[in-house]
Order: sequence, then C-alpha cells, then structure tokens
Amino acid sequence: MYDLKPTKEFFIGLDSDGCIFDTMEIKQKECFTPNTIKYFGLQGVSKYAREACEFVNLYSQSRGINRFPALIEELEWTASRPEVQARGVKIVVPQALKDWVARETKLGNPALIEEVKRNPSPEMENVLAWSLAVNETVTNMVYGVPPFPFVRECLQKMQALADTLVVSQTPNEALVREWREHNIEQYVTEICGQEYGTKKEVLQNAVKYAPNHVLMVGDAPGDYKAAKANNTLFYPINPGAEEASWKRLYDEGLDRFFNGTFAGEYQQQLLDEFNTYLPVDPPWLKK
Repeated sequence: MYDLKPTKEFFIGLDSDGCIFDTMEIKQKECFTPNTIKYFGLQGVSKYAREACEFVNLYSQSRGINRFPALIEELEWTASRPEVQARGVKIVVPQALKDWVARETKLGNPALIEEVKRNPSPEMENVLAWSLAVNETVTNMVYGVPPFPFVRECLQKMQALADTLVVSQTPNEALVREWREHNIEQYVTEICGQEYGTKKEVLQNAVKYAPNHVLMVGDAPGDYKAAKANNTLFYPINPGAEEASWKRLYDEGLDRFFNGTFAGEYQQQLLDEFNTYLPVDPPWLKK
C-alpha cells in the first residue's frame, strides 16, 4: 500500500479506466476479450464468451474489478449458458486461480509470476500467458485516448486543496504511460495501480484526514465499496454519462466537497442515480 504523507487538508482518490479516460470499451472489447477467447479455448462459443466478458467488465455491478476475479466470473457465466453446454464445449475455471485470488491482494503480474514460480502448474502458466498477452495488446492498441471533458479542469481545481492519488486496478506501467501521454500526471501525488494492492487498501490513507475530508471518484460499484469500507465520500462517474458527470463535479461537486456540504442528501442523490446504471443480472437471463 502506498503510504501517503498528507500535505493538504483534503484527500481525493481517482479511478482511471472508464473514469478519467474513455478506455474501458477499447481495452475490454479489443484487448481482453480476444485474448480470453484465445487462451481459454472459447473459439467454439465466442459469441457467448464475448457477451459474458462485456457484461462482467462493462455493463454489470462487477464493472471495473481486477482482471483475475473478472476472468473467473466470465468463465463461470459462459459455462453456465445452455447454448454453450449444448455445443459440448468444456470450459474449465482453474481452481488454482480461484485459490490464488482468494488469498492474494496484490493481484497483478508480479505477484502471479511469483506464484507460478512457487507452485508451477499448466493452468496458472496459461493464466500468466493470457495476462501478459493482454498487457502487450493494450500497449499496442490503446493510445491517443484523451481524458473526458472537464477532467483536466477538475484535476487543477483539486490540486489546490487536496492530495490526490490514482487508485486503480490497472497495471502501473499502463497508468503512468496514459497519464504522461496526456500531461496530467503533474496533477496527482502518486499513481497507484494493481501492484500497490486493492483499492480498499490504498484508500486506508483516509484515516490520516478529518471526517468528510476524503473523496473517491470512480465509475464502478467496486470504487464505491472501497470508499464505503474506509468511511470516505464517493462521487460517481456514471457509465455512459461521463461528460455530464465530470461537468457536474466541476460545477458543483468539488465546491460542495471543499465547503462541507457534500455528505448526506447530496451524496445520496448521486448514489441513487448511479445505482440505476448497472444491473446485477445479465440480459440473456431475461430472454
């Protein structure tokens, strides 16, 4: 966990993919999903695998979770479909992956490489090959995606009064590359990717600040859960309405946070709206 040394009165955590940058769609649809189909033998049911991958990572309450638990959920959803079972395609959810995810908090490639060294197995070696391939595809594919409108203005407004951390489950290398590409790294104190631990762990820095002086900005339920676990405030970037969300944060949200009128009724209104955007059940269960 990054040990933040407070220099300002306030602290703001920021998710990155899908929140700062409109990169969720391209990363999931063009980088993660094709590699998942390739490495886990889903070619014969690619249509259903793609639906599961996009539901888990983009259009459900699981949006934004770490890639490894997301992989488990994708494979389980795909395997459960009658259409997949009818085709006789056997989908194996690696038990070793489940076990590792259950006990490891720094769910990134460095920790996975160490796990494979300690407990070598073909299934975990395949998971590692998949994860490395995803990173390579992201590096080759994802560039030239600017921050959402009003992000830069919000970061400049935050910098005056708050220590700011990027709190993300994206690999650190990709985060630093993207923030530097668009010259916004200068506005944050530190960039904390998946190698630093979970979002919940990084947000434990909140204890160093006064009550209601910490805010998490994110676009996924997992961001809110991490904020709630640390008794911090939460501002949602609504999926599909990101521009409006950032404009509202610039026009009123940050002012409310800094003047002490964010907590309570205002935040509840934001949360009620946010909860209408992402379903629990996939659309194919309704067919």
